Amino acid sequence: MIVKVRFVEPGNRPYKPTPLNYFVYDRYIRTPSVGLNTLATIVKEVVPDTLMYSESISRLVMEDIVDADIIFIGIFTFNAVRGYQLARYFQKKSRAVVVMGGLHASMNYREAARYCDYVLLGEGDESVLEMVEAVRRDETPAFPGVVYRKNGKLVHTGDRRPPEQFETIPDKDLVYRYRKMAGHNTLWGQVHASRGCPHNCDYCALVRHFGRRVRTRTPENVLEDIRRTIAFQEEGHHRLLKALWITDDNFFADREWAVEVLHKIIDSGIRYHFTVQARWEVGLDDEMLDLLKRAGFVELAVGIEFIDDESFALYHKKSSREKIVESIRNIQKHGLSVRGLFILGADNHTVGVGDQLADFVIGNHIQGALIQCMYFVPGTPVYESHKDRLLHKNWSKYNGNAVHIPEKMTPYELQLEHIRASKRIYSFPRLVHALLCEDALHKLLFAGEYFWHMSIRADLKKELPYLKQRST
Repeated sequence: MIVKVRFVEPGNRPYKPTPLNYFVYDRYIRTPSVGLNTLATIVKEVVPDTLMYSESISRLVMEDIVDADIIFIGIFTFNAVRGYQLARYFQKKSRAVVVMGGLHASMNYREAARYCDYVLLGEGDESVLEMVEAVRRDETPAFPGVVYRKNGKLVHTGDRRPPEQFETIPDKDLVYRYRKMAGHNTLWGQVHASRGCPHNCDYCALVRHFGRRVRTRTPENVLEDIRRTIAFQEEGHHRLLKALWITDDNFFADREWAVEVLHKIIDSGIRYHFTVQARWEVGLDDEMLDLLKRAGFVELAVGIEFIDDESFALYHKKSSREKIVESIRNIQKHGLSVRGLFILGADNHTVGVGDQLADFVIGNHIQGALIQCMYFVPGTPVYESHKDRLLHKNWSKYNGNAVHIPEKMTPYELQLEHIRASKRIYSFPRLVHALLCEDALHKLLFAGEYFWHMSIRADLKKELPYLKQRST
């Protein structure tokens, strides 16, 4: 009989209380996984004693976790090392069945299966209950979408079709200490409304995980999730930053559906700040931009990635510098700001690319930037084509650091380009300018990101001695 289930989200850098948590996201604090929270909510319906721990916002209560019947651990690439450490600890200290899942475990299941009893592949909205039932019956799972080791051999039960319906609204109170922590301005409310992307960029793991066919939740269900998320963030707290992030990888892929969702938000009377990820094409859609503005959206996080046409072609990104700039200007014309997501270390990049990126961001008044060196998630085309040039497989370093040998510069030079771009974009004079000239929301955002990038650069610099050694 299954009487107790625990879900665990490892932290690449486990949570610790510090004043930095009020200013610097992603050092000792980050928003808990919506996906794992959703699975915990589903299981709660059949196992009342279900709880989720996230090392993004709290320490783990080990004595509670090891007492569970099943422990589910969800991992991405950046926190896989910590996830494996926890899985082995739980196997030694607990009688629980240890199950791993998430993007990294699904795409690198041969590795993940060495650390747990079972790997649950893909999206678990349906299979998580089947796993609970199999354990309850003391049976080896035979349903599609499971990998495990038996007598030294890997057993794969076959591919599983992704769920067509996923209307579960995650119960955030199932996440240990989340309600108490939700007042931090560094923790944004998150809603995931659709899955899948029709594009096929070589470095993107999410399209391999969720597929190229776009699947959506009903607009009514999305709106209710938004309502509950805002209430959770606001009740009992005095947040300066009233913002919610719709975390879809390509919210606008199903245009008709996106328009309906935006109309639902507008008609609801909700007054809040929203941000969403987008491809550049939405910046040329005037009707959509008007709706976004009316619905309360303040910025678009645009996956620009590169600023030169050769890089776009190399990695099968259907884009061009000219179209990107046109899109940025049109988004800004509609009163929305642009946050740029960028990649350094393409095969054609040379020393100086960091300055080129900084010039692009500053010259086009892009009000926020996320910069990463080329990343490599197992199972993506770019991983397969570059795996003989990876410096190591310490997944905890796959969080923006240089981890491969580029074609036209050394790993050490690539890391320096990343540091230089960050330092120029988030310089002290630009902080002063933002505090004097930007609106209240962007004053707060730029100040937070100034300290965030300072933290990122400190971590990047710690890797320089190793990268210099590997570059000689």
